[in-house]
Amino acid sequence: MSGTIDIKRIYETASSSDGKRVLVDRLWPRGVSLHSAALDRWLKEIAPSADLRKWFNHDATRFAAFRERYRLELDANPDILAQIYRLADQGDVTLLYAAHDRRVNHAVVLAEYLKEHGCRLRHASNVL
Repeated sequence: MSGTIDIKRIYETASSSDGKRVLVDRLWPRGVSLHSAALDRWLKEIAPSADLRKWFNHDATRFAAFRERYRLELDANPDILAQIYRLADQGDVTLLYAAHDRRVNHAVVLAEYLKEHGCRLRHASNVL
């Protein structure tokens, strides 16, 4: 893949270095306008299922179990992952999420998963 993957809170300012900006949350982030989001794509389907998201509830003590369960969901969803791989073949991609915790969220797990499946990470090493 020619591009790299990064992760970033959607509340951070969009930058030209972001490449393609892809929201990976199932729910639209509070207080963010469509214009300020500057999205290229919204991949709701790549987010954890509603049941898993509710069970996890951003509880750090459940993060290890959440990671395992979410990875199983990703394994079962190759078509949606293929969309990210195609974008990364075209250039840099930034995965956007709304969670407050930069280390305990599904985008971190997704970035790890993508790295293990051949994607290069840009600046995400500071959260992985």
